[in-house]
Amino acid sequence: MGENFNVTYITFGGYVEVEKYKYAYFVVIFITYILIICSNSTIICLICIHPNLHEPMYIFIAALLVNSVLYSTVVYPKLLIDVLSEKQVISYSACLFQIFMFYILVTSEFLFLAAMAYDRYVSICKPLQYPTIMRKTTVTVLLILPWLIPVCEFLLAGILVFKQRVCKFTLPSIFCNNSLHSLYCVKSRAITICGIFLFTNLTVCPVVFILFTYSRIFIITYRSSPEVRKKAAQTCLPHLLVLICFSLLLTYNVVIVRLEADMPKTVFLIMTLQLVLYHPLFNPIIYGLKMTEIYRHLKNLPRT
Repeated sequence: MGENFNVTYITFGGYVEVEKYKYAYFVVIFITYILIICSNSTIICLICIHPNLHEPMYIFIAALLVNSVLYSTVVYPKLLIDVLSEKQVISYSACLFQIFMFYILVTSEFLFLAAMAYDRYVSICKPLQYPTIMRKTTVTVLLILPWLIPVCEFLLAGILVFKQRVCKFTLPSIFCNNSLHSLYCVKSRAITICGIFLFTNLTVCPVVFILFTYSRIFIITYRSSPEVRKKAAQTCLPHLLVLICFSLLLTYNVVIVRLEADMPKTVFLIMTLQLVLYHPLFNPIIYGLKMTEIYRHLKNLPRT
C-alpha cells in the first residue's frame, strides 16, 4: 500500500484473534447494540406518548437518549461488519467521518447536560419565572445548539486534519478515535492547539457550568424546606450521575490511547470496548429508575 493520501486505507489493529472468535464478537456486539436501541427507544417513546412528560426536563432527556443512539450507531454497525470480514479496514475519508461524528456526539452530550442543568436551575431556584424563561423558543434553541455548535467547531478541525499526510496504516484500535494522530507523518502543532481549544470549549466549559449551576441549586435548596430539597435531589441526581459517568469515560478514552503501547493487546481491546458499552446503556437505566414519572410509566408498560 502506497503512501498516497488518495488511496489510503486504514487497518484496525485492535482486534485479538478475530478469525477465531468472530462469531463470539458478533453476538456480543449485536446483543449490546440491540439493548442500546431498545432501552433508549423505550424511554424516548414514553416521553413522546405521555402528555405529562412533555416538559422541558423530559424533552432534554429524550434528546440526550437520541444522542446516545446516534453515538452508538456511529460505531456499532461498522464493528458488526468488521468482525465478519476477512480484513478489518476502512478508507481514510470514512475514518475521518467516523471520528468526527463520534466526537461531535460525545461533546453534544456535555452540552445537553449543560442545558439540563440550566433548566433545573431555573425550575428550582426561580420557579415563578420558569414559564417565562423556559418558553418553547428557548427550549428549541437549547435543543439545537448542542448539535450545531460541535458541528461548526469540528469543521475547522476537519480542515486541518484533512491536510495531514498518513505514513502508517494500522490503527491500534477497533474504531476510529483520537489514536488516529499516531498515523500522521508529522505531528501538527495547529491540530494540537485546535484540539485543546475544542476540548476546553466543548467539554471543560460545559462541565464547569454544570458544576457551578448544581452548586448554586444545592446551596439554595439547603436553606429551603425538605420538600424542595427532595425535589432537587430527585431531578438533579440522575443528571449528575450521567455527568460523572460520561466524564470518567472520556478521561478514560484519552488515557488508554496514550497508554496503548504499554499494555497487552487483549487488555487494550477490552478497555476500548468499554468506551462504547457502558454509557449508552447507563443513560436509560438511570433515567428510567431515578426519574419518578418515567419510572411510573415504565412500571405500567406490562399492563398496556
